[in-house]
Amino acid sequence: MSIRVTFMGTAELACPSLQALASDAHYEVVQVITQPDRPQGRDLKLKPSPVKEAALALGLDIFQPEKVRCVEARQIIASKKPDLIVVAAYGQILPQSLLDLPRLGCLNVHASLLPKHRGAAPIQWAILNDDSETGVTIMRVDAGLDTGDILTVEKTAILASDNAQTLHDRLALMGARLLLQTIPNY
Repeated sequence: MSIRVTFMGTAELACPSLQALASDAHYEVVQVITQPDRPQGRDLKLKPSPVKEAALALGLDIFQPEKVRCVEARQIIASKKPDLIVVAAYGQILPQSLLDLPRLGCLNVHASLLPKHRGAAPIQWAILNDDSETGVTIMRVDAGLDTGDILTVEKTAILASDNAQTLHDRLALMGARLLLQTIPNY
């Protein structure tokens, strides 16, 4: 029996985690929730998020609410009957009513060694603060901002040759691997 997963993500950092879950027979990604398409470029054409593009390539169901806090969004998410919600670089704080929905709760893939660098741009903050190491934290999501129980952590050195992109790419892959290692014990 597979675990029914609703995946919530927007940024490129989340794509390896989505792909890892979708390709593992232990999980059934029943829905991908991402931010609405946004205007970009000179001509302000609507552009889908990297997670939406990955979900389309995988043939997954996509939901793009403007606000995940609204009752209608919660009803649509609940209709998929997820066992677990996985969040990675989504971009909105989740309400308690959503966190309470899946029987296995809600996990977050966060690109820092929590509690350091909570919130947005943890990779950039690690570089700006001259941290010698960073990593990925898998945590249980609560109503605060990256304040839930820490389940697993994987560290990596910040090399002199690293920049935000190289570190981002390494952490994205680490996060996907660590997520798949964490869920069975969770």
